[in-house]
Amino acid sequence: MPDRRSAGACVARVAGVFGAAGATALLAGTLLAQTEGPSLEKLEKYRRDALVAGGFAPLVLGGETDRQVSLVHGKGQPLLFLHGVGNQGGSWFEVAPAFVTRYRVVVPDLPGHGESAPATGDLPMATVVAGAERLLLAVTTERPAIVVGNSMGAWIATLLALRHPERVERIVLVNGGPLPGAPGGPSLLPQNREQAAQLMAMLRDPAAPPLPDWLLDDLVRRAPTGPTARMMRDIPGLVAHMLIGRLGEVKTPADLLWGASDQLMKTSYAEQLLAQFSAARLTLLEHCGHIPALECAPAFVAALDKLLAAPLPAPVAPIGAPAPGGATSPRE
Repeated sequence: MPDRRSAGACVARVAGVFGAAGATALLAGTLLAQTEGPSLEKLEKYRRDALVAGGFAPLVLGGETDRQVSLVHGKGQPLLFLHGVGNQGGSWFEVAPAFVTRYRVVVPDLPGHGESAPATGDLPMATVVAGAERLLLAVTTERPAIVVGNSMGAWIATLLALRHPERVERIVLVNGGPLPGAPGGPSLLPQNREQAAQLMAMLRDPAAPPLPDWLLDDLVRRAPTGPTARMMRDIPGLVAHMLIGRLGEVKTPADLLWGASDQLMKTSYAEQLLAQFSAARLTLLEHCGHIPALECAPAFVAALDKLLAAPLPAPVAPIGAPAPGGATSPRE
């Protein structure tokens, strides 16, 4: 059983941390900033407003204390996009609209994030997962869903597939999963600009444009009370939701769509998942980091579109054995 320190490191490597903005979103957010200057709050509002302007409408579940807000657009099979910890549904603003002509696209703010309750206090992993389950059951009354999850969202997507296999047709895990990651690394709750810059450097491609000082300072400002800190108050609950030694129980086919430049959840972590799932394949996105939907949205959309049009991942063959169709590896 991991101790508190190592389990805290696992949180970041499984769930990820703070949303690192892509260059397009940063530019738009900066241009739209008012006289008092840019902020993460304005950047998040810009992303959400972009989805609403594109035809996404609110779907609200629960009441005042357990209110959960999603944005929905399109018709057909449900396609859920689950964000990482410290982010919100708007992080998919450059990705989700590309799929509304073929799917009913559902983009939630997971519990404790964005417009979804609880806004303050402890945020147990059980609360976040329960919210995702409630949403899944609400939108899959007619057809099972495809669930795409980034970082913590990938962890949750795997749990949904395990608990509700009849409601989840396939999962796409993006730089995250339900296993512990490697310990060590920079502080997950940066206390100054330098620590924030070090953390962000691990999440992004080395060639990505530098993040502005105001964004780094905002990460520091929000760290003590943000979702990462709130979730880390319940380390035993986080550990209890890991699937150590249990990935073989997940029978839902899994695509691993991985930003290859991510130094927090490295490709070696994806290979660990690949070796344990019963049916999976790995696709690497070169020059993309931990949050490809923000850092390299066009490449991510193209890769996801290709995966969803392809047959489901086949059962993984033992190492050295030929896979179905004559291929020797499920990796692309």
